Amino acid sequence: MRTLEEQHKLLEELLSEARKRKSAGEREWLEFKTNIGESHCSITYEGVGNYISGLSNSACLKYKSHGYLVLGVEDGSWNVVGTNLRMPTAKYGNQDYELWLRKGCSPIIPFEIEEFDYKGNHVVIFEIQAAVGEPVNFKGVAYVRVNSNLTKLKDFPDFVRHIYNSQKDWSAEVVNEATLDDLDPEAIKKARELYGKKHEDLRKEMEAWDDVTFLNKAKITLKGKITNTTILLLGRPESEALISPAVARIRWIYKDSTGNERDFSIETCPFVIAAETVYGKIRNFKYRYMNPTLLSLVPDELDTYDPFIIREALNNAIAHQDYRCHGMINVVEEEDRLIFSNLGGFIPNSIRNVLENDAPEENYRNRMLANAMVELGLVDTIGSGIRRMFNKQRERLFPMPDYDFRDNKVKVTIVGKVMDMDYAMLLTRDKSLNLLEIEMLSRLQMHRTLNDDEIAYLRKRKLVEGRKNALYFAKSVAKATGQEVEYTRKRGFDDEYYKDLILKAIDQHKRLSRTQINELLMNKLPDALTEKQKLIKIGNLLLALRKKEKIEVGEKRLWKKK
Repeated sequence: MRTLEEQHKLLEELLSEARKRKSAGEREWLEFKTNIGESHCSITYEGVGNYISGLSNSACLKYKSHGYLVLGVEDGSWNVVGTNLRMPTAKYGNQDYELWLRKGCSPIIPFEIEEFDYKGNHVVIFEIQAAVGEPVNFKGVAYVRVNSNLTKLKDFPDFVRHIYNSQKDWSAEVVNEATLDDLDPEAIKKARELYGKKHEDLRKEMEAWDDVTFLNKAKITLKGKITNTTILLLGRPESEALISPAVARIRWIYKDSTGNERDFSIETCPFVIAAETVYGKIRNFKYRYMNPTLLSLVPDELDTYDPFIIREALNNAIAHQDYRCHGMINVVEEEDRLIFSNLGGFIPNSIRNVLENDAPEENYRNRMLANAMVELGLVDTIGSGIRRMFNKQRERLFPMPDYDFRDNKVKVTIVGKVMDMDYAMLLTRDKSLNLLEIEMLSRLQMHRTLNDDEIAYLRKRKLVEGRKNALYFAKSVAKATGQEVEYTRKRGFDDEYYKDLILKAIDQHKRLSRTQINELLMNKLPDALTEKQKLIKIGNLLLALRKKEKIEVGEKRLWKKK
């Protein structure tokens, strides 16, 4: 924390920098605001988080060590007028505001908060470290300043590329104290085997290479020097200490149907062997298709998980783990799914980018490690391997790989069964669907969120119907898949049908309670509605009948109006 004199000097330097911008252009790494709040204020509480992201990324682009957000200064006049923000006691909802801001940033970046009075006016300065190696997001979205505008970084691919290239590759850093004796002979032998399979034309030539030559050719060492990549892939278990504080560990956990942990193991380097050990622990039982309609379209029996998918998901986690975060790679095996997770944001930003673009990703977190794993045939280039995973799940009629990018982590779930017969039948009948459409429909069957643009797209393609929170496969899909009855069950009938039922029931029984009306209609209303939504629907039907003077309502009963 700076002294008061140093704080005043920092503010004056920033004000001086701002006043230069009329002649020297906008300072994208510097922003001034006054009061904070949800209305009639120059910035919102969430807006501060957005600016932390934008100023951090802009500072990287402008080769600045830090970006600055100053509260208490008018932008344009740069008069110090004070701010209403008091950080020690500031709250957002029931949470400490500073903690909420820090938790919203990914990757976690340091920012300092200087709070002081200047000539009788209160000032708060956020000093934000520039992004290094990957964009800074706030609540999953990366921002950037373009002139005076805060906008989404994804719209500027050149900026994204610049930020990713702003840091030296951790995986290529040389481990000076390491020697060949720190490598596992069995791991080197395994690496030679993998390299020979990948490069059949070099197999015979490789036999004459000594270990130093082989490791250089396979891009596992750097000009004969042992790197973090070398230790991760081929190091002896005790060699993990050489790359500390980075952690080289893969944790496998088996959970039963109740969610209780029944078994686990933790494997360390060499990863070329550890990955195979974890693969061998996964229970890949046979899956049998129970629906006779599907048996003519797929084999009646196959492995629950395609071996390629297991290896690709695990090796992707190894290749793209952010080892600077000092955590483990996790593989969780549940009754009907596998969950792989690694620390660090998803480099292509979204699955949509991967599925829409055939070109491999240009940016890598661990470029040397990824290249070495490609040389050994352990992973495809980023994007192509993921697309193959999606296509293999499509062939099986299983849900698509489900990606979750929250909390500065990449988590992918692979489901090993048919979850929704409508979805499975749609894949068999409609060959025009692309992977992006199938991924969205897969999320629908897994009750995952679709944004407004995605819902609008699926509606335009006439693939879904229903309310935003109660979507179901469209009528055209139901006809194509022979699911007309299921469609009617989910969509329900017109309101007049339900009103007629109510009136007929009152005719028969003269007077009915609301509870009895609920019992009459609950199992007839659309399955797409929740119980609460069904009760609201019944209330609206009764209100409509009452307004049209079809029924009268007493304290506990309702009857037909005479």
